[in-house]
Amino acid sequence: MPQPPPRPPYAAQDVLKRARQRLAFVRFGVAMLFTVVLVQLWRLPFEHEGKASSKRVAQRGEVNFAPARANILDRNGQLLATNLVTYSLHADPAQVLDVDEAVRKLTRTLPGLNAKTLRDRLEDPSRRFVWIQRNLTPQQFDAVNRLGLPGFDCKREERRVYPLGRTAAHILGYTDVDTRGVAGIEKGLDAAVRKQREPLYLSVDVRLQHILADELQQRVERFNALGGAGLVFDIQSGEILAMVSLPDFDPNRPDLASNDAKFNRASLGVYEMGSTFKVMNSAIAFDTGVANPDTLVDAINPIKVGRFTIDDYKGKNRMMSVTEVFQHSSNLGSARMAMAFGGEVQQQYLRAFGLLSRQPLEIPEVGEPMLPHPWREVSTMTVSFGHGISVNAVQLTAAVGAAAGNGRLIPPTLLRRERPAESVAVVKPEVALQMRKLLYATVEEGSGTHAAVSGYFIGGKTGSAEKLSDGGYKEKKLLSSFIGVFPVYAPRYAVLAILDEPKGIKETYGYATGGWTAAPVVGGVIERMAPLLGIEPKERTDPEVIAVLGVPKIKEQVGVAGR
Repeated sequence: MPQPPPRPPYAAQDVLKRARQRLAFVRFGVAMLFTVVLVQLWRLPFEHEGKASSKRVAQRGEVNFAPARANILDRNGQLLATNLVTYSLHADPAQVLDVDEAVRKLTRTLPGLNAKTLRDRLEDPSRRFVWIQRNLTPQQFDAVNRLGLPGFDCKREERRVYPLGRTAAHILGYTDVDTRGVAGIEKGLDAAVRKQREPLYLSVDVRLQHILADELQQRVERFNALGGAGLVFDIQSGEILAMVSLPDFDPNRPDLASNDAKFNRASLGVYEMGSTFKVMNSAIAFDTGVANPDTLVDAINPIKVGRFTIDDYKGKNRMMSVTEVFQHSSNLGSARMAMAFGGEVQQQYLRAFGLLSRQPLEIPEVGEPMLPHPWREVSTMTVSFGHGISVNAVQLTAAVGAAAGNGRLIPPTLLRRERPAESVAVVKPEVALQMRKLLYATVEEGSGTHAAVSGYFIGGKTGSAEKLSDGGYKEKKLLSSFIGVFPVYAPRYAVLAILDEPKGIKETYGYATGGWTAAPVVGGVIERMAPLLGIEPKERTDPEVIAVLGVPKIKEQVGVAGR
């Protein structure tokens, strides 16, 4: 038998070497696998703890959580509306093991729950999700967790809160349980408040808001009025610095408020504003050239138009200058001035003053004017003294601001303006100057003397309109108002006060008209707000005052009469 050829001397060594290499590779692979397993086993408790920690942090509300709505601030940064993280209890009825136990424990823990309603929800087999109670307090949340009831869980939500309570309630409005805007800014700018993350700054100054609400509330109570409304308006920027409607409500609990309390008398209510309309009537007469402050007007003979008779309430029964017509609030004189420029011209100017149509504002509660239809000759006369036409308080204030400011109408806003707004020329600047003098004369020597404040030169006009009821006017049911402008030598602010059906008292000799009831509100607001805004009192002999109001009379050398 032939023999195999001999192997090379290195062949056995080569096989042994390759075997050793394979064994080393296997050992390395096993070691790496073992290392990976050890690392994973070492990391596992830390990852578990980290997830648990993150869950606990989330439950405490400490993670980044995009708020549902932006904060709302006043013009100076005071917080007016913000979000509070809450938890809401819900259940999956199919997972509830013992309905009786759940109802018993939950109604004991959450006293507001109705046992029958809760049982009906939990026993409905067709539902897999039911709300039990929204927006639990921290104490309720903790108590519910301690019950350990199967089938129940808590969902993280937000609740809208208003830290200052009733302050600016009608401006802010409120949201529903799902943080959707229901009223006020919350509804009017709902999309913007939801979309933006930066705070929304209002034009409102909460200091002035408090002052106006306080002064108005005092007079509502003193004169036993049904309610009231007021505004502080920046004539130069169009910003509403304060807006109050009484009675008011707490936006944190709108469910407890009556419909009357929720009604915004300052912007939604439209009223016959009475003699405050004589501001625009006189400005039209001056701007059209049919009269000047010294023009004499017949305030003696009543005007009869069909079945209507226009006369003055305790009139002077003499020829009066236009200045006197304004000072003493003569309806006769105002009607004759209106007839001089006519109904068509009257409507053109009132439209320019923003009084014949609904003017936009950032809240939905804005009333639309009620106008004469058709606009007859008698309408022209009655509108001249604020009867037969109804507007809201914001419209009136902006119109008076234009007539007494620089003759230009600036659209009102509830948002802080960062740049000047576009304005519309209504009357000439020199006409606005004449109006300031008329307004000042009314406070100094006319029907508005109870608005005067020593050192602060206020101009203004009273208004007292009988309210419509059952198809006619009721003499004892008045809407009494006063619109003031200050400082009248360089108008910056307009302040309006309205009282709804005030009752005369002994100190007012039984009168409930604007000069007795509303004028003191405006005086009180100005006396308190002027120092806050850095407006210093002046003497009647101050050159800036004399330049507008003229040389003081002898009796005025000692200063301006106090309130």
